Amino acid sequence: MADLVGAVAGSQGDAADLAAGRVLAGVWLTRSAGCVINDYADRWLDPNVERTRQRPLATGAVSGREALAVFAVLMLVAFALVLTLNRLTAYMSIIGVLLAASYPYLKRHTYLPQVYLGMAFGWGIPMGFAALTGGVPPLAWLLYVANIFWATAYDTWYAMVDRDDDLRMGAKSTAILFGEMDLVAQALLFACMFMALALVGREAQMGLPYWVGLALALVLVAYQFVIARGRSREACFRAFLHNHWVGMVVFAGIALDLRWPAASG
Repeated sequence: MADLVGAVAGSQGDAADLAAGRVLAGVWLTRSAGCVINDYADRWLDPNVERTRQRPLATGAVSGREALAVFAVLMLVAFALVLTLNRLTAYMSIIGVLLAASYPYLKRHTYLPQVYLGMAFGWGIPMGFAALTGGVPPLAWLLYVANIFWATAYDTWYAMVDRDDDLRMGAKSTAILFGEMDLVAQALLFACMFMALALVGREAQMGLPYWVGLALALVLVAYQFVIARGRSREACFRAFLHNHWVGMVVFAGIALDLRWPAASG
């Protein structure tokens, strides 16, 4: 969703729309490759975690060599798409590959893999601006920062699902780092996300649809805390999934504002 935002925010005209389509296809392929390499990197951990023990690599249905082959094919196709864009985007894609490929290994060494996930998953935002405008303005980096806060928050819900298993296996996460202060830390992360998005709206002079979308997102995030207040595995997983709706309303607000300026009133 963050990369959709980047593509729409940077898109201007039919030619840019075609470029945006290629960017989004590349993002989809890269995300798919990221899922593959994540499962490959976690093959030591997933069989011992309740939520992930039925994954193909964890059960042995797919071998490590097969997973690496799929990863390589997906990344090659994504890179082929990038080569149809400008040089800046091609250079930035190299950073994107490094972020996606290295993220899964961080949980062995740092309590902040969720922050790095935000950096990896949100890299399509500055790449989208680069592909569609030939540059990366400050607004793109502000959106990128907002995405890092959001991804850290929603993936912390996800990490709270696995916290007991991760502690037993020696894996690290923000859920473990935050401990009993996890809900407070989550509130701060989401607050930083909304502050960054408010700055985006001010700097870009966004209209009513954007601010309505942001207000709806705030209500949805508040509901996540109602869902997860007991910190059970099932509740935290529901709160994590609920972020699909948060992304949807923010994206809808940006898309409406930029595509149909008359709706901004």
